Amino acid sequence: MAHSRTGEGDQKAARGGVLRRLGEWCARHFVIVIIAWLVALVALQVVSREFGGEYSDNFSLPQAQAQKGLDVLKAHDPQAGGYSSQIVMHDDQQPLTALSSQMSTTIADLEKLPHVLSAQNPLSAPPTPSGQQNVGPLSDDKKTAYITVRFNVQPSTLGDDYLNGVDDAVQPLRSAGADVEYGGPLGELARPSADDRVSELIGFGVAVIVLLVGFGSVIAAVVPLLSALISVVGGLAILGLLAAAFTFATVSPTLATMIGLGVGIDYALFMLTRHRQNLIDGMDPVRAAGQAASTSGHAVLVSGCTVIIALAGLSASGVSFIALLGVAAAVTVVSAVVGALTLVPALLGFIGRHIDRFHVRKPIAETEAGAGDTPQGTWHRYAQRVERRPLSFLSAGVAVVVILAIPLFSIQLGHIGDGADPTSFTDRRAYDLMSDAFGPGSNGPLTVVIDQTNVPQSQRSDLASKAQQSLDKVQGAAAVTPLTPTQDGDLLIGTVYSTVSPQNSKTTDLTNRLVDDTLPDVVQGTDAKGYVTGTTATQVDFRDIVASQLPVIIAVVVGLAFLIILAVFRGLLVAVKAAVLNVLSIAASYGVVVAVFQWGWGGPALGVHGKVPIESYVPMMMFAIVFGLSMDYEIFLLSRVHEAWLRTGDAKGSVAHALEITARVITCAALIMVSVFAAFLLSDNIVVKMLGLGLAVSVLIDATVVRLLMVPAVMTLLGRHAWWMPRWLDRVVPHIDAEGAQTGSRSVSH
Repeated sequence: MAHSRTGEGDQKAARGGVLRRLGEWCARHFVIVIIAWLVALVALQVVSREFGGEYSDNFSLPQAQAQKGLDVLKAHDPQAGGYSSQIVMHDDQQPLTALSSQMSTTIADLEKLPHVLSAQNPLSAPPTPSGQQNVGPLSDDKKTAYITVRFNVQPSTLGDDYLNGVDDAVQPLRSAGADVEYGGPLGELARPSADDRVSELIGFGVAVIVLLVGFGSVIAAVVPLLSALISVVGGLAILGLLAAAFTFATVSPTLATMIGLGVGIDYALFMLTRHRQNLIDGMDPVRAAGQAASTSGHAVLVSGCTVIIALAGLSASGVSFIALLGVAAAVTVVSAVVGALTLVPALLGFIGRHIDRFHVRKPIAETEAGAGDTPQGTWHRYAQRVERRPLSFLSAGVAVVVILAIPLFSIQLGHIGDGADPTSFTDRRAYDLMSDAFGPGSNGPLTVVIDQTNVPQSQRSDLASKAQQSLDKVQGAAAVTPLTPTQDGDLLIGTVYSTVSPQNSKTTDLTNRLVDDTLPDVVQGTDAKGYVTGTTATQVDFRDIVASQLPVIIAVVVGLAFLIILAVFRGLLVAVKAAVLNVLSIAASYGVVVAVFQWGWGGPALGVHGKVPIESYVPMMMFAIVFGLSMDYEIFLLSRVHEAWLRTGDAKGSVAHALEITARVITCAALIMVSVFAAFLLSDNIVVKMLGLGLAVSVLIDATVVRLLMVPAVMTLLGRHAWWMPRWLDRVVPHIDAEGAQTGSRSVSH
């Protein structure tokens, strides 16, 4: 069929006119725009400091069985149903029984603290039955013990000042010579505040070097960094205000900073590159900025919307914790887009024609050819080689991606325990003391709750006996405490300890065995209900929910991105190619993360102690973020291919032309983004390390293997068929322009 493109240039010009006028206005009135940005930045900082909220990892899974078990426990025994944390003591010089008076004072002072329901004195606990593994609270040699403190709120949400009261309470023990460490949520509260300034400085430093080497101009190197920094600072202030109304995870500002800096620099760089080419082509600075806004600005707008839509896809998980992480990242993406479309043109207007006044080498524009010349530079010659042997280049790209993706097939989702943290953290030291004295399972006890409210009194004794026997025989348990009834007699409560650490897959298996097999068998034939609750059980439930929703997230994000590419470029096979290749590149980055953290290939060099599972929500976050970011380069490259295709009708030549004029800026942008993400490997937070490595590797793969090998090869093989669009689909799918008004018009045959 024939689909006429005649007349579309006028429509696109009209649509692109808004951004062109915005760019020209900002460039012409640069003083107003720059001052407005600075005033808004200061105002947001002041308001955020005054009214902004705190970040917290306090979240619940209302439908999870662990949460239901906790709710039942709270209803029948509030003191036993709170949130627990351990205070671990160790003394090499004397048994802790010699510190009985200090221990009693500490317990009394702890129970006086706000939000504390109870504190268990380890010296008054009954001894471990003969023949059973000692899981505490007092070790056999009497030199290690732990106090279990129960709170009516999650301790990690209480704020740093709360630790002052805890420190005062344990001071008698410390004065007597005992080492005191905080485990669990109290230990997390005691961790030093995250400081990402070093990571940000390293990312910025590398970005300066890359821009100077890539483009030669000092001012051109400063503009993307300055605009990205201002945009991110503003976005973080807005995120702080949102935190007053919503519970954002503690990792949210770090994640928002990573994404905001990466896309902020990229978007500004895309705008700047087109602006400089416009100046070289003879435009005045104001018109050049407006033209950049109407072309590359459209690409930025579409790319930003794609990233935001991908992040919004996280809400399909049904877990507010994950959905809000997506919101946090989206906030700085929005500020980066706004900064690129307003602040960057204003800075370019302020600079005028002096953008290349200071340089370390001869400034380079989009191509290695002069203005108006046919591009014949290095990247053009490379594209011609791809054009001659597309199957060879495609096979090489697929081979690299497949090899990197192999570890993905052994991925183990879970929660990263305190044992992987640096020894400078008090919760890591508490973890080690507990493991040495009571076994690794002591760090993740599983609380078994059997609700026998509706069970007649005459049947409760048999139920308790049957339950105890079943629990004692459960596979994977190192120890099981006797089931004890609550004061009202309606609940049976016991504790099961795993033979391995909480993060080990065998502990996950034990939890699921208790939930799916043991407890259902115990209560079968009665009106009783069984639950497994506690921190470890909640983490297992969270992992299972996330794992079950990951395919949904992938389907939603891929589907939305496919529709955007289809709407922008009007090519069915182009959209399919974009979705498939992006999924392959993400699979490869997953494989690298699994190899480094789960297999331990290089983990110690990154400050990770031992092999750790992949944090359950990391693959979901990576997929949404990486898929969105990869579309930046996809749209930027394809928009130039599409532009040349509409102008010339030469499908293969359009690929070579687009690769020539975009390879330099995409390579520089990717190197900057990789450096920004990789710099966060210096973080003490292992989840941040995981995200930093995963995002850095995925961008690197996407900008090299995918963009330089696979995309040109596939587009060459497809030829004009890449732009085929069924008539009925063309009528249904809305039209979105990637780069505003295109030059020329022609008839495209479908």
